Amino acid sequence: MSIKMIQERLDLYKCLSQQEEENALREITQEVALAALSRTDFFKKAAFQGGTALRIFYSLDRFSEDLDFILKVPDKDFEFEPYLKPLSAELNVYGYNMEITDRSKAGQTVKKCFLKDNSLGKILTLHHLKGDKSQRKIKIKIEIDTNPPLGGNFENKFLDFPFAFAVTTQDLPSLFAGKNHALLCREYNKGRDWYDFIWYVSRKTHINFIFLSNALNQTGPWTGQNVSADKAWYQDEMKKKIISMNWRQAREELARFLKPEFLDTLKLWSNEFFLDRLNKLTDSL
Repeated sequence: MSIKMIQERLDLYKCLSQQEEENALREITQEVALAALSRTDFFKKAAFQGGTALRIFYSLDRFSEDLDFILKVPDKDFEFEPYLKPLSAELNVYGYNMEITDRSKAGQTVKKCFLKDNSLGKILTLHHLKGDKSQRKIKIKIEIDTNPPLGGNFENKFLDFPFAFAVTTQDLPSLFAGKNHALLCREYNKGRDWYDFIWYVSRKTHINFIFLSNALNQTGPWTGQNVSADKAWYQDEMKKKIISMNWRQAREELARFLKPEFLDTLKLWSNEFFLDRLNKLTDSL
């Protein structure tokens, strides 16, 4: 029975709190959604990116909320609609009663849809989500950039749950370039971005500067300025960004996505710490 697979998967997480159980259920749902999309032609057109891609395929030790994709080739006419029915059908097989809402707007570059379910908690054995809390909906946002910057590189990755399937992702240097675009251009404080930055640095990941340059010239404060990002430009602008950060806010935004054993590392977050990480990165480029 498919719901048994979800229960067995959840039990493997050995959750110690309500937040961990919520995060685990969301992550399991993300994997089932990816499996559903793999049964269609979705990954012929699109590639997986973002924090959830790092979490699922590269064992990033924080949870992530959304499923983010980019098209391999820009297509302003792309629509989610053909994928919603097979997505819903696959999720139903595993016990979900999923509400799927397409929130895409005409002319919008980033298409969005939302998955919501409040039925799974009623049929699973949960150890921390009790009473009214067990009725909380699993919520996942799916976004796809239909006009992505050029210069990204792609590769195939594989998952074994809920069955063996392939997912097209951006490669790590392109993923890191996308993360650096967010770090430099995002208008609000997102601690998860900086946690991912530390993770990339620890892996000595290179940056796809072609993809980063195209992204900078397409969206953000450098739009249309013909920026050609290289090591020197990047180091200079990242220093400015680090010095401008409110690290207390960044730590608070991130905390709920970490297991308790990783929270102590946030005490290191400061200008000095991130400037050191930046120097370590640029020394390796």
